[in-house]
Amino acid sequence: MAKTRVPVRRTAKLYIAGEFPRSESGRSYEALAHDGRLLARAAMASRKDLRDAVKAARAAQPGWAGKTAFNRGQILYRVAELMEGRRGQFEAELDDAGAEDPRRGVDASIDRWIWYAGWADKIGQLLGGTNPVAGPYFNFTIPEPTGVVGIVAPPDRSLLGLVSQLAPAIVSGNTAVVLASEPSPLPAVSLGEVLATSDVPGGVVNILTGLTAELVPWLAGHMDVNAIDVTGVPPDLAVEAERLSAENVKRVVRAREVDPFSEQAQSPYDVTALMEFKTVWHPMGA
Repeated sequence: MAKTRVPVRRTAKLYIAGEFPRSESGRSYEALAHDGRLLARAAMASRKDLRDAVKAARAAQPGWAGKTAFNRGQILYRVAELMEGRRGQFEAELDDAGAEDPRRGVDASIDRWIWYAGWADKIGQLLGGTNPVAGPYFNFTIPEPTGVVGIVAPPDRSLLGLVSQLAPAIVSGNTAVVLASEPSPLPAVSLGEVLATSDVPGGVVNILTGLTAELVPWLAGHMDVNAIDVTGVPPDLAVEAERLSAENVKRVVRAREVDPFSEQAQSPYDVTALMEFKTVWHPMGA
């Protein structure tokens, strides 16, 4: 009698510091398809997992920011290359999530990595510069990364929405702690697998799956997170997130409400929204 093969069910883990740990709490939750099928049991990240992710992001930030802008652009391009090779997997996951046009969503996500990769070595020239001053001084404006950025992915745009927030955040030298879409976490898990096999250093991007309402307050209130993108935060939780962010004057940003496939959905100002502009004075002749 022929044996019936049992397929290997996926174990969706966290992605922290370049590794794939399970949640320290041991908890998980069911990731379901739009038709109710069980796709996987995703790790339910805890407060401790979030702290570990922030610690990894902080440790990786100086090295990532210290790379040349051209090199960061090359690395983001490499992420797009690897996503292209795994597009079938991403399309299947978006289809399971009920996306209207999975192929279009994957195309746009890959193209968005390429688009922001091209800005890596141009932001400084575009928005930095030498300022005229009334005195014997040179005056320079230099854009720098903010530091560690928290990102809450939109629940209904689990891949394109996430990429649209993540790519402009890290291209300038920031590192990120990402909360994946709660109802559709698998595209973010697959993106973590792509990042792990690309040239992105461990800790630059850390991806947590779990309950948004449980994790957002800890992310917003963490004193070592410098900025937070609350695009995916539910309206009833957004006010609390902003209040907690004020404790360390954390910058709060939110994506513009535009068609995610339109040209208006990508902008160099999404990069500078998570950057600092430092002004330096230097005496002439010194």
